Amino acid sequence: MVEGTWPACVDAVRTHAPPDSEVVLLHVSGPDVPGVAHGAFAGLLGRGRPERDPGGLLERLGGTSAAGLLDAAADRLGRDCAVEERAGRVEREVVTAAEGADLLVLARDGDRTRLGPHSLGPAARFAVDHAPCPVLLVWPEPAPPLGTIPPPPH
Repeated sequence: MVEGTWPACVDAVRTHAPPDSEVVLLHVSGPDVPGVAHGAFAGLLGRGRPERDPGGLLERLGGTSAAGLLDAAADRLGRDCAVEERAGRVEREVVTAAEGADLLVLARDGDRTRLGPHSLGPAARFAVDHAPCPVLLVWPEPAPPLGTIPPPPH
């Protein structure tokens, strides 16, 4: 579940997953923001004052945000499901979580203003390329028109 694109994924599950299938809603918190805050604090600001390290606060706020997002997604799904929170490299955690799954539902995370390969960002591209199961790739909003396909190479 990703802020901004999760409704499209949940709606796709409601449409395409059999009613008796097990659904797992996954949120992965990347280490980037808390890690940067920890590093900046330790390197520049907080020698000898660990209680003021903002990294811990950012981790807690991220966990609260993830729980709220997963609750909203479960409500929208409207059926029994499991929720899972992970931390780490997003693309690798998604692929690992998909082991043994019948279907992985992802939203496009790149340039969504036109059709083409750039509509997938690095995380989604990695998940699509390495998923150990079929992948349903959805547009989080209506897809752009066919006229946005890039021209063929010369």
